Amino acid sequence: MQFKHFFGIDVSKNTLDLTVLDIQGNQIAYEHLANDLKSIKKCFLGVLKRHQILMEDCLFCLEYTGIYNLPLVKWLTSLEAHIWLESGSQILKSQGIVRGKSDKVDSLRIAKYAFLNRNEVRLWKAPREIIQHLAMLMSLRSRFIKNKKQLEVSVKELNGFFNKETIRSINKHNKAPLNALKLQIDKIEKEILEVIKSDERIHQLYKIITSVDGVGLVTATQVIITTNEFINITEGRKYACYSGVVPFEHRSGTSIRGKTRVSHMANKKIKTLLHLAAISAIRVKGDIQDYYLRKVAEGKHKMSVLNAVRNKIILRIFACVTQERMFEKKINFCLEKP
Repeated sequence: MQFKHFFGIDVSKNTLDLTVLDIQGNQIAYEHLANDLKSIKKCFLGVLKRHQILMEDCLFCLEYTGIYNLPLVKWLTSLEAHIWLESGSQILKSQGIVRGKSDKVDSLRIAKYAFLNRNEVRLWKAPREIIQHLAMLMSLRSRFIKNKKQLEVSVKELNGFFNKETIRSINKHNKAPLNALKLQIDKIEKEILEVIKSDERIHQLYKIITSVDGVGLVTATQVIITTNEFINITEGRKYACYSGVVPFEHRSGTSIRGKTRVSHMANKKIKTLLHLAAISAIRVKGDIQDYYLRKVAEGKHKMSVLNAVRNKIILRIFACVTQERMFEKKINFCLEKP
């Protein structure tokens, strides 16, 4: 697709900074505006009109900043604009050596990134509202679980430092909020399941994903959210890299001989869930448990084998989704001796 104008947008909570480049890479406009729908409409439509720019010729590039993006992204999506959401670290590392930082300069750098990498553009596809709903429920669940752990750990740390009467008193006051958090977490999980069942496409994906050993409600939901119903990420290997379970070499010449390790640049949330799924899978009799025990017996490090199991789970999920089928366990038939 041939773009003629490149919009670089630096997004913050209250304001936006907009820089526009033409097809030669020259700056033709800069705007500073409030991050609300009314200001966005007025500013963007004004820039398009003043410079006689057509929406279909534009590439709108911005960093992913979560909910701060919503007003702009929703409006651009309604106009079927070409949106490129990119990670801030990717844009920063592509700039080389840079000095100084400001919102205005950042918007120019984002516009230049879009201009220089226009042939490798990855257009963003907006998730459906039901996916956004699930994402918000999962985020709320994570916050409740974090609060629950804080309460549980803080009480356990008191043991051995205070007398039994004090500990008993603290536990008494701590019991009510802990029970309330547990109840809310259960309610959220029930609502998540209800939302999944309300949509035929998502429910089918959920049934396929949870047919894989070790994968439950939370992991399956997070996979559906992070892949945008397997629209944004369609290959198991790419998702494994995104999840941080793919090992990479670290060596150069004759002096650097580092260990092959997984990268820290990953979605840590889904990586943690996949780790829990792997632990569940190796506890169930089947080929994954057999694989784990065999590799450990061969002298492989347990964490290395668990990482391989995480990778296997991902590849099985994507294979089943691609083929639109449930996961079929391997059955070893044992023939009786005559």
